[in-house]
Amino acid sequence: MKGKTFKISAIKNGTVIDHVSTDHIFKVMDILKLNESNDVVTMGTNLESKKMGKKGLIKIGGRYLTKQEADMIAIIATGANISIIKDYGVENKFRVEIPDIIENIVKCVNTNCVTNAYNVPTRFHVINRKTLKIRCHYCERMTDMSEIEMV
Repeated sequence: MKGKTFKISAIKNGTVIDHVSTDHIFKVMDILKLNESNDVVTMGTNLESKKMGKKGLIKIGGRYLTKQEADMIAIIATGANISIIKDYGVENKFRVEIPDIIENIVKCVNTNCVTNAYNVPTRFHVINRKTLKIRCHYCERMTDMSEIEMV
């Protein structure tokens, strides 16, 4: 088998999420609820990457991500690329970026926050993108990456 190359099959229409850290690939699958999907889903992990060493990749046939889903990926897998595929070609490609304001994606860790007590949609201000430190708009509680839980 030396010298053989295996490729992941192309999708006609849908989304490709590439350059995901192998540590985060299953979390991305989870937040997108791909285990519940009726779409064709191809996932690869520990794939060779010149840029990362090892990487993860997800192809979702027939589905395009929402802005909120792209923002969720940015929080979990900073630096990932998303490609929109139409008729087997890349129509659009972009790197996910953490937005300045994170709305209704992350839960506030303060149990007394209005977002938890009264089911108000969450809103956070990003204080530090590199370490992902965020501040709740309502109670001003600071949360770092280790505490983040998705809504």
